[in-house]
Amino acid sequence: MSIVASRKPLSFLSIAAMAFLLIWLAIAAVPFLWTLWGSFKVQADFFSKLDWQNALYGVFTLAETGSYFTGKGYEGAWIEEEFWRSSVNTLIMTFSVVAISLTLGTLGGYALSRSGYRYAFWVLIIALIFRAMPHITLVSGYLLPFFQLNLYGYLGTTIVVMVAINQPFTLWMLHSFFQNIPKDLDESAMVDGCTRFQAFRYVIIPVMWPGVITTGLFSFLLAYNDFALTGLLLSQENQTMVPKIASFLGSAQEEGNVMYAVSAVVSATAPLFILVMFFQRQIVSGLTAGAVKG
Repeated sequence: MSIVASRKPLSFLSIAAMAFLLIWLAIAAVPFLWTLWGSFKVQADFFSKLDWQNALYGVFTLAETGSYFTGKGYEGAWIEEEFWRSSVNTLIMTFSVVAISLTLGTLGGYALSRSGYRYAFWVLIIALIFRAMPHITLVSGYLLPFFQLNLYGYLGTTIVVMVAINQPFTLWMLHSFFQNIPKDLDESAMVDGCTRFQAFRYVIIPVMWPGVITTGLFSFLLAYNDFALTGLLLSQENQTMVPKIASFLGSAQEEGNVMYAVSAVVSATAPLFILVMFFQRQIVSGLTAGAVKG
């Protein structure tokens, strides 16, 4: 009997699962693809009230620019409105938040996972409480000293607040990864002459590297996509990408400005897609490691 003949026909459940997956992918991907396509059109096409197909064919785009596609939205956003400054601010803030959060989280998570004292439990509970609180309630406590010390609106102060809010998450997540690593590894390294820190650096960290990458990626996304905190704590000159996009929409009454927002949305979303695709193996490996008891 041939291999092809021996294959079983797809069951109804398999067909239904595949159909659901296709529908889900369409719902998730079509809005971004539509925005990507529309970012190369003029406002009269992409937001046409006469015929939605104008966004497909670019009738007004051809009339205004002589081509079916135009990069005026990107030019206006990145050059005229200096969206590149917001991109630089976003990179500085996100990488600073990730670096500080991971450094403190790995050290704190390892110490709490190996601690035999009961205070470790209460530290994690307090961290969980802070994590559960609405972020805006935590920010209110920073505003008065920031204004009094003339620190309001700067990236550095916003990074401090973002780290304070993000740290409970990284602490809990990294603590769970460390818990799944047998303590025998530490003890064996220390028997061989390593100090506690050397055992942590040379033995434990290489084992849980996928967990560090996974936690770092989630921390990156939290800082990268934040709107409420960055919009409240940063001045107009130091805005990150998400508040800057909102400012484009706030001036949508000016012809063409809404296309700046569309182009900026694509510019802000594309790096996230590339990042997740690049680290997909580490993410899956890290999540799996955190779910399986060592």
